[in-house]
Amino acid sequence: MITMLVILALLAVVVFWAIGVYNGLVAQRNRYKNSFAQIDVQLKRRYDLIPNLVEIAKGYMKHERETLEAVIAARNSAFNASAKASTDPSDAAAVQQLSQAEGTLNASLGRLFALSEAYPDLKANQNMLQLTEELTSTENKISFARQAYNDTVMQYNTATEQFPGSVIAGMFGFRQAEQLQVIEAPQERQAVKVSF
Repeated sequence: MITMLVILALLAVVVFWAIGVYNGLVAQRNRYKNSFAQIDVQLKRRYDLIPNLVEIAKGYMKHERETLEAVIAARNSAFNASAKASTDPSDAAAVQQLSQAEGTLNASLGRLFALSEAYPDLKANQNMLQLTEELTSTENKISFARQAYNDTVMQYNTATEQFPGSVIAGMFGFRQAEQLQVIEAPQERQAVKVSF
């Protein structure tokens, strides 16, 4: 009789332990999904600002149609990738696609801002200055949100890889989450050459 009680007590401890580990993994997964939602809010704000920026630049940069179209195409691609990733942030392929699309958008915006330097009237335009400031502020918010997301993903991935969480994660199909890194073109990583 005592042996049976000890076995039942041990079984109850194991069950409560498994429930605790499972609930901890669910909480970690929900944290990183919430962190991604915070990035998504800032990305949507950024995507809304870009068409206004291009519209203002259009009036000044009549001969730069290709650059303006590239920015809009990159924005649309990033917007679609963001929509796909936001439906399921645990989809590694969708997060990687978003990372690549954001890298392309950053490169396109960089070219637009570099070209705008050649148009003094555009640089001095109040609407352009305001949009540029809002875009810069939004970029900073995206960076902080991305950092918070990557931190929560790291915590979640660690919890799913460490024993005993790995046992429960394997039994209940908790997949590794993908960190969000903006993938830049190789030329973007090269140091700028300055000559006097």
